[in-house]
Amino acid sequence: MSGTESPRGGSVAAGSASGRGAQGPQSEMARAAIAAGTLPRRWGALYVAEHRTRSMAAYKGTIIATGIGNPVVYLFALGVGLATLVDANVGGAGATVSYLTFVAPALLASAAVTIATEEFSYPILGAFKWNPTFFAINASPISPRQIVDGQMLSVLVRMVPSCIVYFLFMLVFGAVPSPIGWLSILAAVATGMAVGAVLMSYVSTLQTDSGQIALLMRFGLTPMFLFSGTFFPLAQLPAYLQWIGWISPLWHGTELGRVFSYGAPEPIWLTVAHVLYLAAWFVFGWLASRRVTARRLNK
Repeated sequence: MSGTESPRGGSVAAGSASGRGAQGPQSEMARAAIAAGTLPRRWGALYVAEHRTRSMAAYKGTIIATGIGNPVVYLFALGVGLATLVDANVGGAGATVSYLTFVAPALLASAAVTIATEEFSYPILGAFKWNPTFFAINASPISPRQIVDGQMLSVLVRMVPSCIVYFLFMLVFGAVPSPIGWLSILAAVATGMAVGAVLMSYVSTLQTDSGQIALLMRFGLTPMFLFSGTFFPLAQLPAYLQWIGWISPLWHGTELGRVFSYGAPEPIWLTVAHVLYLAAWFVFGWLASRRVTARRLNK
């Protein structure tokens, strides 16, 4: 009598045992897969940051050279060259600090913005188009939001040490008279991340490179450097051009750095406005980058 003729037959029992044996390994594999995805789902941003930081090793020589060379060249040129001429002509006209002391916080903030433009422009477009690592990462348990957060963290890994090195050279050149001058590092990093977050939100929308980034650098970022009170007080500009500085995050970051670096006189409400303005730029860019990236990766 076959096992299928009776629910208690041996054949049915054997089949059930065989089924349990087939399901066992599958269940183990499923549990292992779920366990393997737990950490990426929770700490995905750190995984992305590690990946991007390791990728930076490909051009670490350039990072080190510019991180040390730029402050030396700029501070030496301005401290020994241009500052000598400026101080000789305006030093007796009510100037309270040397020109080098005035311009150093602006150079620090500009260095942070430069790093942000390097890391939040072509590398972001490349991760979507030329080397679509974002799509590969999105196929894992890591979410698009974590991809954006990881990119932000990786830029901080480069930006913060670079700003610290720049500040140390400012100390060597005697350009930081205030005991709380180290806070200008935070002002510079906030400026760089504010610009970088908005830049990332824009670059994330690009489907191809038709010169948009180059145009943005030339007609957006270059005027920002020139009209943000970087090398001279904003008040020296004609009134019809000063508004460019007022809306520029670099001006707000520079002025905030000057308050910390040498105690530049300004009302407290304006200092608070600098902080809030930079925070608004960063939050807007960060949230917009998350939204655009999620929409693009989850099509």
